[in-house]
Amino acid sequence: MRVITGTARGRRLETLEGLDVRPTTEVVKEAVFSIIHFRLPGASVADIFAGSGQMGIEALSRGAKRAVFVDQSRASLQVVRKNLQTTGLAANAQVVMDGAESFLQRVHETFDFIFLDPPYNKGYGEKLLPLLGQALAPEGLILFEHSRDEALPDQVGGLRKIKDYRYGKTLVTSYTHEESQL
Repeated sequence: MRVITGTARGRRLETLEGLDVRPTTEVVKEAVFSIIHFRLPGASVADIFAGSGQMGIEALSRGAKRAVFVDQSRASLQVVRKNLQTTGLAANAQVVMDGAESFLQRVHETFDFIFLDPPYNKGYGEKLLPLLGQALAPEGLILFEHSRDEALPDQVGGLRKIKDYRYGKTLVTSYTHEESQL
């Protein structure tokens, strides 16, 4: 797994091994960043269920000003920190050890982009989508990776679905605020 483009282009990222780990594929990552690349410079992003941190690191490499990496796994966060050092992007990053639900209930800042890649088919959409609106900037965008077998609502908690992007067995569903012009 490598950083696709930007200041850290080509740098190899580490990931955890094991059955509990399912990194975002290169195809999905490339597609997500092709959707948002014009709006990324200067943006603030949150990478929730960060794993290796590849989504937030890719955003920083492409010009995001700040990224917050959230995961409840100490081992995952060690990998995130190592990857931030390897890419030279640690100065613009904050690493938070917390569960997604707890973080979203307590966060007092907003993000232009929120990336979520939770374990598939565990009901995280139902639990987290109602909380995401308060953490999303007014014209912000949520990019929620999930199994195509897991249906997410069209509207929830002041958010509206923009589009589902299908990549094999994976869907990335984008959301914004109901009143947003996106």
